[in-house]
This record gives sequence, C-alpha cells and structure tokens, in this order.
Amino acid sequence: MGVIVKPIITEKMTQKSEKLNQYGFIVQRNANKLEIKAEIQSLYGVTVKSVNTILITGKNKSRYTKAGYITGRTNTIKKAIITLAEGETIDFYSNI
Repeated sequence: MGVIVKPIITEKMTQKSEKLNQYGFIVQRNANKLEIKAEIQSLYGVTVKSVNTILITGKNKSRYTKAGYITGRTNTIKKAIITLAEGETIDFYSNI
C-alpha cells in the first residue's frame, strides 16, 4: 500500500486546482515529501513542482447521551498540497 490515502475533493481544493494548479491529498503520517512526490508522479503521470505538508491534530468532541456525557477525539491526519508543473492536470473523475 502506498503513502496516499485519498484525494481531497472539496470546493476549496477545486478552486485551488483551477487557479493555482494545486491538488490536495490525505497521506500517511509517516510519509515524507520525497515519497509523496514519487508516488504522485507514478500514479498520475504528472510532473510535481513542489510538495507542502500539513499535520492536522484531531479535535476534541463531546456529546450528551442517555448513558451520560461522552468525550472523544477525532484522528490526526496529514495533508499534502501538491503543485504541478505548468500545463499539467490531474483528472479524478476519469474512471467513474
């Protein structure tokens, strides 16, 4: 299994891909920028210009139920923002 978990397809990332040629991916926490770059190039056949990574800590969540007050925490994830070379794109919807 590779370092890429799934692409981020949101309204904000779609705008970034159209204007700045940047794409977002959720990656494994132990992945480094060189591994991410190599996998993107091999999977999608594009030239990666730069890779920026963000570690997002999990949020504390709580709710009140019949059983009482329940607290928990969401998972910590790592995002990678990929900038592609001029004129290259990634089409996530090609095989639907």
